Amino acid sequence: MSTAVEDVVAKTQDVEIDPKSAVASNNNITNGSAKGAGEEAKQEKAQEQMVKKEVPLQLEPKSGVSFPVELDDGKQLFAAGLRKKSMFGVGIKVYGFGMYTDNEKMKEVMKSKIGKCPTKPTKEMYQAVIDSDFGMTVKMVIVYTSLTMSMVKKSFDEGLGAAIKKLTGGKNDELIKKLLGEASDDMKLPKDSVIEITRLPGYTLQTTVMGKGVSKVESELLCKAYCYLYLGEDPLDKEAKEKFGMSLLSLF
Repeated sequence: MSTAVEDVVAKTQDVEIDPKSAVASNNNITNGSAKGAGEEAKQEKAQEQMVKKEVPLQLEPKSGVSFPVELDDGKQLFAAGLRKKSMFGVGIKVYGFGMYTDNEKMKEVMKSKIGKCPTKPTKEMYQAVIDSDFGMTVKMVIVYTSLTMSMVKKSFDEGLGAAIKKLTGGKNDELIKKLLGEASDDMKLPKDSVIEITRLPGYTLQTTVMGKGVSKVESELLCKAYCYLYLGEDPLDKEAKEKFGMSLLSLF
C-alpha cells in the first residue's frame, strides 16, 4: 500500500507545466509590480507639485499691496510702486505694481552696455533696460474699487500714446489698442484684480487679465513704450523708478 506522501509525488509527476505559461505568469507579476511602483511615483510627483513653494511677500506701502518676491517662472521682484490718476482734482490710487525681471539676463545687459558700476543710476542704465528684450513682467493689482476695463484702456491709451510720441515723435493709436484689444470694455475689475503684462524675448508683449490671456503683440516699439512708462523721463512712480535703479546697481 502506498503512503499519502507517495500518492502526492505521483500526482505531481503526472502534471505537465507549460514553460510559456510559467514565464507569462512571472512576467505578469513583475509587470504588475512595476506598474504599481510607477503609479505610486506619479502620485508622489503630483503631490509635490500641489505643495507650492512658500514665497516671501514684500509690502508696497503706498498701495497696501503685498507682492511675492519671486514669480512662478523665476523672475525676481526688482521694484514696486503705485499708479495714481488725477480725477476731478483728486489723486486716485488705481493700482499697485511690482516689476519683475530675469536677473541673469539683466546682469548680462548691464555689464555689456554699461561696463563698470556707476556711483548712482544713470539715464543710460534705464535706457538699456527699455531697449533690451529680456524677460520682464509688470504685475498690477487693482486698489480702486470701481474700475472697469474701459477706464484701464483709456489710461493706457494716454500713457502709451505719450510714450510713443516721445520715442518716435508721432502717434500709433492702432498699435496701442492691441495691448488690451480683446478685453471687453464692460469688464469689471474689482479690488485685488490682477493684470500682468510681460515682455517676452523677441519684443513680444503678452497681457493677461485675472489669469486669462487677452493679447500677445509682437512689436519692438510697443515693448519700448510700455517700459518707458515706468522707467522713462516722466515715470508713473518716480520712487519706484529710483528703487529699480538701485536694484540695477546691485547687479554689478
